[in-house]
Amino acid sequence: MSPKSTIDREYIFHFLKTKASKPLSLRDITKALDIHKTELRTLKRIMRSLLNSGDIFMTKTGNYGLAEKMNLITGEFEAHRDGYGFVLPEKSGERDIFIPPRKTMGAMSGDRVIARVESSVKREGSIIKILERGKKNIIGELCREKNIIYVKPKGKNVPFYIPVAPENMGKAQIGDTVSVEITAFPTASSPPEGKVLKVLPDVTEPSLETELIIEQYSLPRRFPGPVLAEVTALQDKRTPGRVDCRDFLTVTIDGETAKDFDDAVSISRTAHGYILHVHIADVSHYVPWDSALDLEARRRGTSVYFPGSVIPMLPEKLSNNLCSLVPKQDRLTFTVEMHIDREGQITEKDFYQSIINSNERMTYTSVKKILVDNDHDERERYSYLIESFEIMEELCSVLRENRIRRGSLDFDLPEPEILLDLQGRPESIVRAERNLAHMIIEEFMITANEAVASRLEGLDVPSLYRVHEKPDTSKIEELKPIFSSFGLKMKMSSTKLFHSILSQVKGTPEESLLNILLLRSLKQAKYATENIGHFGLASDSYTHFTSPIRRYPDLVVHRILKDTLGKNNLSNDIRGYLEKILPDIAVQSSRTERTASEAEREIVSAMRAWFMKDKVGDEYTGLVMNISSYGLKIQLKDMFVEGFLHVSSMADDYYRFDEKNYRLVGRRRKKSFVVGQEVIVRIERVNIEERDIQLGLV
Repeated sequence: MSPKSTIDREYIFHFLKTKASKPLSLRDITKALDIHKTELRTLKRIMRSLLNSGDIFMTKTGNYGLAEKMNLITGEFEAHRDGYGFVLPEKSGERDIFIPPRKTMGAMSGDRVIARVESSVKREGSIIKILERGKKNIIGELCREKNIIYVKPKGKNVPFYIPVAPENMGKAQIGDTVSVEITAFPTASSPPEGKVLKVLPDVTEPSLETELIIEQYSLPRRFPGPVLAEVTALQDKRTPGRVDCRDFLTVTIDGETAKDFDDAVSISRTAHGYILHVHIADVSHYVPWDSALDLEARRRGTSVYFPGSVIPMLPEKLSNNLCSLVPKQDRLTFTVEMHIDREGQITEKDFYQSIINSNERMTYTSVKKILVDNDHDERERYSYLIESFEIMEELCSVLRENRIRRGSLDFDLPEPEILLDLQGRPESIVRAERNLAHMIIEEFMITANEAVASRLEGLDVPSLYRVHEKPDTSKIEELKPIFSSFGLKMKMSSTKLFHSILSQVKGTPEESLLNILLLRSLKQAKYATENIGHFGLASDSYTHFTSPIRRYPDLVVHRILKDTLGKNNLSNDIRGYLEKILPDIAVQSSRTERTASEAEREIVSAMRAWFMKDKVGDEYTGLVMNISSYGLKIQLKDMFVEGFLHVSSMADDYYRFDEKNYRLVGRRRKKSFVVGQEVIVRIERVNIEERDIQLGLV
């Protein structure tokens, strides 16, 4: 390399990946690549960047080696309250790594780590480096023991207490719930240190739980000044060249409480089948790459939904106004036009920037009344749309049958819906309805996402994909005792096994329960730059394109697709930019999605506890949902609430966990409990602070 040439990250990484047969020192790399001394500073900066990203690792002798060649895995740590955890690899195709309690190196949930695989058979290892802390602020109770003041974390996945020096307490008092910043994380030789940031109000009302969880997960509440300044300057400006779709009969179909409408559909029947238009809000028109708005949306990654409120990814002027496809208003959209034959195959597809004017803001309930209930008033009110809805139902049925036939998993899982009273207290917790209208929109969005993904993959341009890996064989083996106890056949490969069980339990009382167990055995779907397919949908090529108001990857895919319109490639500048930035966006988007899911689950647990707190002593019928050596997880039948029946409260016998037959058995009386069994339980204790419901056996 001549003194005038420049080196970059990709060049160095490619050399280490393809040419280096062993870990090399900085001097070795300099010599092998003939790097001029004027570029040593640049080389050191590149090596630091590769170390920080986890692509390379420094040995004890100071040499640099490729992480994947040293049996090292980079990923996110998921901690368990009992001290152990799992590393979820960033690289697709890698199985999760179990980390025993003594080998976590003090890592917390959400930390980005490097782990060494020490047993490939058991898939067990140890964390050797923490690259990036997922959380720096922790919620907990300020406690004192002798002369030591510390914060006891509220979260179940922070494995240590945080000592606080008296001068770092601020105005906090012992017993207060506080937000503490970890100023020094624990090492092998020193404990952590913290500083109290604020005293949080006591949670005396359910509505305050949301505020606490926002703090607990460090969710961004307010938009920074530069973002608000950009939003203020936004106008409903239009660019020439858009396809005018305002004459189409177009509707949005969403839930009753939805405020941001980012997808609308138009449909017509042809001699050969159907033409389906899926119109998606053109957020990319208002939010360009690397603007303040874009960087903030990237940081947030997704909107987070709580009962009665939302923390949006985009400011309200965009999410509820300029980009929301409200009825009777012209709105800028990105349209996927698909010509589909009677067998459900796409024969022709097109993508273009468009402008629509939605005719109606429909709800799932209203469409169900029209198509399923044949409600006279509803059909009369929307008489001009009935033909469109009937064509939608017809096409939905064809697409759904195709998807199931190709091997897509059809989970019909119950989701809790929390109904609040005017004071924000949980009034009821019910099973959220999923009707025909939900299925119509679901099928149309899946079809549009697949059309976009196959287009981008066909062009071989850098992009983001929504990937879902096949389940680990070990997870399938763990399930076999449970399913065998139900008399289900288990002699087949993992892919066919899922479909076999789903079909065997369809319509049975234990259907939802066994579906949940199957779902838990699957890996989480995530975002990746490499397309490995989507196991759950049995899709060869899948992405997220249809929700750019609330998901950042969709916004990214919009921009990439827009840059390919009218041509079959990207400029070198755009391609280079995407190749550099997309891997980090995939990791960040997957991480923020997991954080949002955890926060949303946490608020459900909190609301369940508040809902049950005045029902201590009441008796209910429940179903055994899961079994462990500690006891039984029970779901009440009358309401969508779960509680735990600990073995210590089962006073009629000593119970042991029969792992082979997956049941809890009494030692003396041989009474047994199996998954799906109906039991009568009493609400023994409700712990609001722990968001925990303890049950007793009647």
